[in-house]
Amino acid sequence: MRYIKNRALLALALGAALSCTPAPTPYGVLPTRQQVEWQKMEFNMFMHFGPNTFSGMEWGTGKETAEMFNPTAMDCRQWTSIAKAAGMKGVIITAKHHDGFCLWPNPVSRHTVARSPWRDGKGDVLKELSEACRADGLEFGIYISPWDRNDPHYGTDEYNEVFVKTLEHALGGYGPVFEMWFDRACGEGSNGKKQVYDWLLFNSTVHKMQPDAVIFSDYGPGCRWVGNERGHAGRTCWSRTVVNEDFTGPRLSRKELNEGTMDGNIWAAAETDVSIRKGWFWKEKENSTVKSLQHLLKIYYESVGRNSVLLLNVPPDTSGLIHETDFLRLMELRAALDDIFSVDLAEGAAVEAENVRGGARKFRAGNMLNDNYDRYWAADDSLTKVSFTVTLPEKRTFNRVQLQEYIPLGQRVSAFSIDALTEDGQWKPIAIETTIGYKRIVHVPTTTTTAVRVNIEEAQACPVLNGFALFMDDIYVSDEKRNVPSGEIKPAAEPLILDLGEIKPLKGFVYAPKDNGEGGVIVTYMVETSVDGNRWEVAARDKMFDNIVNNPVSQEVMFDSPVQARMIRLTPQNVEAGAGAIGTESQTYGVSVFAPVMTVAID
Repeated sequence: MRYIKNRALLALALGAALSCTPAPTPYGVLPTRQQVEWQKMEFNMFMHFGPNTFSGMEWGTGKETAEMFNPTAMDCRQWTSIAKAAGMKGVIITAKHHDGFCLWPNPVSRHTVARSPWRDGKGDVLKELSEACRADGLEFGIYISPWDRNDPHYGTDEYNEVFVKTLEHALGGYGPVFEMWFDRACGEGSNGKKQVYDWLLFNSTVHKMQPDAVIFSDYGPGCRWVGNERGHAGRTCWSRTVVNEDFTGPRLSRKELNEGTMDGNIWAAAETDVSIRKGWFWKEKENSTVKSLQHLLKIYYESVGRNSVLLLNVPPDTSGLIHETDFLRLMELRAALDDIFSVDLAEGAAVEAENVRGGARKFRAGNMLNDNYDRYWAADDSLTKVSFTVTLPEKRTFNRVQLQEYIPLGQRVSAFSIDALTEDGQWKPIAIETTIGYKRIVHVPTTTTTAVRVNIEEAQACPVLNGFALFMDDIYVSDEKRNVPSGEIKPAAEPLILDLGEIKPLKGFVYAPKDNGEGGVIVTYMVETSVDGNRWEVAARDKMFDNIVNNPVSQEVMFDSPVQARMIRLTPQNVEAGAGAIGTESQTYGVSVFAPVMTVAID
């Protein structure tokens, strides 16, 4: 009896010792509670809406009249019901774009909905949308650009205080705001001056008005831009980045924005912003450019599946409603995601790790298969290279492997591989990757097996994972193949000339960067026309292709009046070069005239 009693006491003592095994020490800079909850949202709706919706422009000049803004059937409940049905968790609206027009009656601006005919000047988009979000259980977010092409104070010392008052009014009257989206564009105002923004003041104002809001910008501090507007985060994607104390630099390259920095000094996970159609604001002629289901699935995998949050722009049309084409594609996307991710093929599996932290049950590998976010598998501190094996109940077929790190303790893994057990008992590699982060969805060859092994090859501290799953995607098959006419590559400084062969009345032209701008893009330009190729008349000088660096899609330029000419010459004045060249592709516009650079519109 004494022997049995002593064994029982020993077992109790061992159990108590194991239960006291401490959690891993947090590694590096860490996310706040708000940043963790923000990342859990995964998929949100962006809404570009304002005078540009009615003018057909991407960047307004600030000279548009308030009377232009007059949606005929605006219904924010339609927006939020669609967002909810699509599986989105929040909505962010362009409360003030670069043109300075405010979608709420901002008392420090003369350019607002209060001066528009919409709702007889008594309308307030922020009020209606925030209420609709609450009604549908969605989070409400605000985009505000500090660039203001209308406000007369812009470019002066007074403007930063004016902008702070704008922030206070927008953030103080519409309930909780989950994200403050700062566009850091800084161009000239109506007076030809640029502004030196006070980002410390702007950020502190947001924290004062909305303490739980995550602040977006190139430099955070809450989350960062992913470095492109095409919808993809890096295959390596750290949630840390490097900034200086006043959030004005250092200037990060697109690669640094896309991939983050392993040893960065702040936590600012990437947000992937992309539009469902070609442009950010609705245009009737772009109804046919709504992205295909295949393209949207690719974007989902390369954003949510790469440790990023997806912010998909779905712009209302001139009636103030989401267009039917966009709605139907969103529902198609939702159905596909439900089909792919509704069945976890790892269900019922057993998980065994080479090492469990302190041998403690609370850190066992099986924690990766439950739905409790705060339960995780962890290894001992001394191990940064360790494997775990998932044994399935029977043979199962999959082509997606999902992994999650427990980010409240930091992002740790910098390299991992995945193996599948073959019928002859050998381990066959099926994936070699780098970072994991909040969520990583790895594409692997379609694999049928009874066991999967994940090898943490390199980590900055002991690995801590809280999620593993297997899925089968029969819908997304491959990257889309573009079928466009080939164009010619010209050095950046060389003018691009189109000869029509005879004198015609020209209305304008379309410029389209080649290969998503990877060869470089023209930013500012001069356009000239000629009847004989000897004498040239300037049709436009010092003009800018709006937002073309971030969103390198075709842009239409219309002349004030038709110009009689045989030849048109486009001269780059400022370029953003990829490989030191400007690439363009042919497009038709109005008539069947193909050119290596641009297409003209003939009256």
